Amino acid sequence: MADRMSPVTANVSIVVPMLDEALALPRLIRVLDCLYPAPLEIVAVDGGSTDDSVAIASAAGWRVIASPVGRGIQVNTGVEAAAGSIVCVLHADTLPPDDMVAVIERVMADPRTALAGFIPLITGEKTRWGTSLHNVVKTWYAPLLVRPHLFFRGVRLLFGDHAMFFRRADFLAVGGCDPGLPIMEEADLCIKLARLGRVRLVSRVVLTSDRRVAAWGPLKANWIYLKVGLMWAFGARGRLGEHYPHVR
Repeated sequence: MADRMSPVTANVSIVVPMLDEALALPRLIRVLDCLYPAPLEIVAVDGGSTDDSVAIASAAGWRVIASPVGRGIQVNTGVEAAAGSIVCVLHADTLPPDDMVAVIERVMADPRTALAGFIPLITGEKTRWGTSLHNVVKTWYAPLLVRPHLFFRGVRLLFGDHAMFFRRADFLAVGGCDPGLPIMEEADLCIKLARLGRVRLVSRVVLTSDRRVAAWGPLKANWIYLKVGLMWAFGARGRLGEHYPHVR
């Protein structure tokens, strides 16, 4: 990324965990090409795609790393390989604002912040206002229900659609994501990093694909999100993958 015309920050690496994301990647590539300033690098961590994901990411100039499948495992692999001191984990179906890198640097300049993320607006086939609102409210009520002692310290639970970012050194210090979690690895990471500082939601929006809501329907989608969250909170972690169907 260093030979691009826009200014390059020496701090921020973007890690994109991917699995069969050939349909989503071209649009994400166009958006990331417009980031100003540019990130230090974009690292795509492929979990064994059977479509053209690897070829598309490589052609965009991204660094592509192979990994065993699993979001937590792939995030760990990407963060360990990242060159930047700050890492943003960006899902392939999530589109950030063009000043994302500047926002990340500004937020992480506060040493009291350990982890932060953006507000996801779920859109695509249509804009899912209800589900988007629920996702914001959930960052508040989820920790209040399952970790009230952390809630009253200002901790919020964020998820993959929030384009979470943090210091690489802090991530490694707390042991990264739980590699055994098929989903909810982001909320788990929030709990770990809350020991080091604030977990906060930034008042800026990223656009996230509504492909899951379109496939499941709004009511079913929100029920699935609630169900897997409760299962994670109350210890049924080994069964999470059974209740979160794969959608591409």
